[in-house]
Amino acid sequence: MERRAEAPPPQGLDFTVENVEKALHQLYYDPNIENKNLAQKWLMQAQVSPQAWHFSWLLLHMDKVPEIQYFGASALHIKISRYWNDIPADQYESLKSQLFTHITRFASGSKIVLTRLCVALASLALSMMPEAWPCAVADMVRMFQAEDSNVDGRARCLALLELLTVLPEEFQTSRLPQYRKGQKVLKCFSSWVQLEIPLMDCENLIQAAFTSLQDPELFDTAVEAVVNAISQPDAQRYVNTLLKLIPPVLGLQEQLRQAVQSGDMETSHGICRIAVALGENHSRALLDQVEHWQSFLALVNMIMFCTGIPGHYPVNETTSSLTLTFWYTLQDDILSFEPDKQAVYQQVYRPVYFQLVDVLLHKAQFPSDEEYGFWSSDEKEQFRIYRVDISDTLMYVYEMLGAELLSSLYDKLGRLLTNTEQPSTWQHTEALLYGFQSIAETIDVNYSDVVPGLIGLIPRISISNVQLADTVMFTIGSLSEWLADHPVMINNVLPLVLQALGNPELSISSVSTLKKICRECKYDLPPYAANIVAVSQEVLMKQIHKTSQCMWLMQALGFLLSALQVEEILKNLHSLITPYIQQLEKLADETPNPSNRLAIIHILGLLSNLFTTLDISHHDDDHESTEVKKLPVQQGPNPVVVVLQQVFQLIQKVLSKWLNDAQVVESVCAIFEKSVKTLLDDFAPMVPQLCEMLGQMYSTIPQVSAIELTRQLVHIFAHEPAHFPPIKALFLLVTSVTLTLFQQGPRDHPDIVDSFMQLLAQALKRKPDLFLCSNLDVKAVFQCGVLSLKFPEAPTVKASCGFFTELLPRCGEIAPVGQVVHENGKALLQAVLEGIGGQASRSLMDHFAEILFALNKHCFSLLSVWIKEAMQQDGFPSARVTPEQKENFSQQILSRERVNKRRVKEMVKEFTLLCRGLHGTEYTADY
Repeated sequence: MERRAEAPPPQGLDFTVENVEKALHQLYYDPNIENKNLAQKWLMQAQVSPQAWHFSWLLLHMDKVPEIQYFGASALHIKISRYWNDIPADQYESLKSQLFTHITRFASGSKIVLTRLCVALASLALSMMPEAWPCAVADMVRMFQAEDSNVDGRARCLALLELLTVLPEEFQTSRLPQYRKGQKVLKCFSSWVQLEIPLMDCENLIQAAFTSLQDPELFDTAVEAVVNAISQPDAQRYVNTLLKLIPPVLGLQEQLRQAVQSGDMETSHGICRIAVALGENHSRALLDQVEHWQSFLALVNMIMFCTGIPGHYPVNETTSSLTLTFWYTLQDDILSFEPDKQAVYQQVYRPVYFQLVDVLLHKAQFPSDEEYGFWSSDEKEQFRIYRVDISDTLMYVYEMLGAELLSSLYDKLGRLLTNTEQPSTWQHTEALLYGFQSIAETIDVNYSDVVPGLIGLIPRISISNVQLADTVMFTIGSLSEWLADHPVMINNVLPLVLQALGNPELSISSVSTLKKICRECKYDLPPYAANIVAVSQEVLMKQIHKTSQCMWLMQALGFLLSALQVEEILKNLHSLITPYIQQLEKLADETPNPSNRLAIIHILGLLSNLFTTLDISHHDDDHESTEVKKLPVQQGPNPVVVVLQQVFQLIQKVLSKWLNDAQVVESVCAIFEKSVKTLLDDFAPMVPQLCEMLGQMYSTIPQVSAIELTRQLVHIFAHEPAHFPPIKALFLLVTSVTLTLFQQGPRDHPDIVDSFMQLLAQALKRKPDLFLCSNLDVKAVFQCGVLSLKFPEAPTVKASCGFFTELLPRCGEIAPVGQVVHENGKALLQAVLEGIGGQASRSLMDHFAEILFALNKHCFSLLSVWIKEAMQQDGFPSARVTPEQKENFSQQILSRERVNKRRVKEMVKEFTLLCRGLHGTEYTADY
């Protein structure tokens, strides 16, 4: 810095970089003491001016001398420490980032400037903690650990040490209120302890944090500090320290009880977090300390109190949900011991888990009807999810308590329902049933000796509430498999289900339960069929249920009718669908409008769901028992086909006006897709009519549902000589329409292309003669397949690969296929290599390998020429592979190992990694 005297700066001079530098010259080098004082006074004003935010950073440029840089850093510190409230919150992150950047730059520079910048950052951290920068200290350490090519490691370490040195000094001299200082200490500890500092080295600080829990101002921060300290992954190595933490945790019980009594949810929540953190993270380590078993049991009982904390979740408390995972962990740890040790712990903890069941069932109880009526929809949904969590816990606890748990629940329910002197609330009954249902839904209770008694008790329940009725329904549904083995008990519960079916508030529970019963017990339901159909029909016609439940109900009836005699099936089918046939006929005559459209789609959906489960083949592998129930052999035409033919005529009438509506067409396809799957060969009489209808639909609006149904017909009927002509005509029409779609731009229809490729593969697999048709443009089909290999959608590419792996083996037997492959096979190989080279997802490499394997096996001489020509292209299939690597891959593909499909797949996977620049990286492990 050149030393020369300058005139004193005018008092009204602007606070610019140039003027600040002149004033600093004057302060340091002007021999006139009066000028020095004037400069000092002016610079002090400059430091606190709004312009300081601008000139401070400019003064820190690396081409400035240290004196100027120091003033810039000091000005920043003054602005941050004294005028914090002037800084907008949205500028905090920018300020933090700029300070880090400058500290990194000065790590190898002037020490006095580095120190001042560290003081500024420390002041920033203290001002932002804990709200805006909760983990400030840990973040700072991580920032300085990050690699920076411009700063050597030693300089970064020195900068970090300087920051950690000035941080407590700045803390002591800061103007923060005392409670804020306490918060800062706890926050600092909370951040540091996450860096896996040995727990034994933190004992005093943890105890101080426990003490701070008594200060309302410090409570939340102290909770975080204690939980972070206890939750260290490495903490269980310090068992003695963990044991020392149990007494102070237990010492919080009185504070917890007072918080619960006063309704202080935040305090009870925080204390519970501490207890659960200690128990859940270290239960195995603490269980191992046998001599301290009573101490740990006391902690378990404290967590039990938290689980059963008074009030209804989530309105009166939000604490109990925190504890549920602890009970999983404790049970897993107990059951992981060797048998002898496990038996000892079972003796201590089985009573605890029985108590837990009582607590959980109490917590699962609904509030009074009046109170529940005031809950918001969000609170009700949170309570529903909470009950599901309780249900999962009860199911898990069954592993510990076994059949004795079911007996306990049954005994309590029995006493509840038979005690006339002390009538129980519906909430108590519902909770016990809910507990039983939770277990029965997932555990095999077929051999439980309490289920018969439970089935006998259910009709005695006075159902005066929707929630109770729902649970009764779900409980019956969970026992449907048991009912199938004990059909004599069906009549005990079926009337309840049919009665509930008429209540729209019980829609989901009643319909799903009836569906389960009809599916599991269908061979024992014929005596009840007429009643079930009548009640269901009445409910359906009243339209009291949502669409999805109506569909389930139709599926239930399909299961039911499947087990009846032919004449009974026809009778009930006609009774069931006649009203819908009449409605559909009326709708078909009306002028199309949005209301009609929805009604048509709804009726078609109902019929589709009915035919989904209406299977009278009786090849029921699910129904095997020691007593095989003999079913009558069906005589005469299939009753389902008889009804379906009537429906078919009406559908043709509907399509005469709705053929251009994609959703109506999709609904029509769904009916026949389900019917074909269910009826199989019995569907044969309708094949010609359906092929003709499908052709009309696909010609009007090409869509996936029509292709999928065509594929099914090809799969089931194409090999039958009698059905080959209509299926051939349909196949050619679908192919022709789809090829036209390719000419117009297929990228907008990847789903259609996907289904079309699957149809082609199915045709080659089931009836390759379809490719001998003179009307089939095999070359165009081949070219479409090649184009489909380049689609971005993985399912479409996969389907295209499947087409070629079916096509290539037909080169020798189907002349048109052989000719097309000979003339266009090089384009196929080119597309495959492009995909392997990086154009396609790596998940598809096995499918591309399948094509290479097929080319090798069926077109070896051609492949030898094509692959050599392809690999001679510069940068193909990737600029990342060398000519030597390409040559090596080609030789591997053509070597004797080409007959080993697994090895070909390995070659492709290795080559695609080279092409993508991933060979030898961590991504290789994905393979």
